[in-house]
Amino acid sequence: MPPLRPLDRRTFLTTLAAAGAASLLRPAAAGAGPDPTTLRPGPLVTRPIPPSGEALPLVGLGSWITFNVGDDAAARDSCAEVMRAFFQEGGRLIDSSPMYGSSQEVIGYGLRKLGEPKQLFSASKVWTSSGSAGPAQIEESRRLWGIPRFDLLEVHNLSAWESHLPTLFAMKSAGKLRYVGVTTSEGRRHAEIEKIMRGSSPPLDFVQVTYNALDREVEERILPLARERRIAVICNRPFRRGELIQRVERAPLPGWAAEIDCANWAQVLLKFIVSHPAVTCTIPATSRVDHVRQNVGASYGRLPEEALRKRIADHVERL
Repeated sequence: MPPLRPLDRRTFLTTLAAAGAASLLRPAAAGAGPDPTTLRPGPLVTRPIPPSGEALPLVGLGSWITFNVGDDAAARDSCAEVMRAFFQEGGRLIDSSPMYGSSQEVIGYGLRKLGEPKQLFSASKVWTSSGSAGPAQIEESRRLWGIPRFDLLEVHNLSAWESHLPTLFAMKSAGKLRYVGVTTSEGRRHAEIEKIMRGSSPPLDFVQVTYNALDREVEERILPLARERRIAVICNRPFRRGELIQRVERAPLPGWAAEIDCANWAQVLLKFIVSHPAVTCTIPATSRVDHVRQNVGASYGRLPEEALRKRIADHVERL
């Protein structure tokens, strides 16, 4: 897949316009705490990264498409405001990749503008078919983010993983990286992911896969294996790039959503994902401040138990 081209200004700002004037009224500091107008049903819910026990909030922030805005100054500032709201609501993990066009550079701009928030958990990827080109690409990504080192680096879509994994494990051993993982999406190459999960030495810290209320293939083998091998799981495409949200929002929010403290469909869909015991977090992407606040809101309150999880999946399938 070729790298993304930056979104043009008109397309991006038209998307942002729907956020409304209320999104302009925010505290100045990135870590100032949740929006005081939003009541949260309890404390922030986190999951431990199995190898270390480090806690991550259930909802992270993706940057695929939404942060690929090139040099547009207004769009970059809008992305920084999304990041500000994300951190204010308690978020930590931001995910990106060299494949995502200008997204990494835009993240770096946002981090500088926000004063380099200390709670950041930085997650990026190596994405090149050349094993020898991996170290230079990783260093360029680190420079674009403007950070001393990444918390997590993953081999993107298993591209040349046989070459890149030794590089990443060597970086971890040298203290230049904290966690190592691999990714796939849209149900591809699950057998190969499973093979790496079983056979990698040293063992993987993370895997990233597609999982949502409709795409549930990973429930069969990948998620149980992750629990068995104590591997953290990041779930991508929680909304199928918006398609799933558009599908469910045609229907009213069911009454049982209140049983798991959900105020909107986005939170129902996200809580379905993160309530699976093998899942560490999910990474919805957005260009809107109001949406990032809604998304991180799924990190608060009650989670569905197995009976309600099945009910959610069945309900979404029928819509």
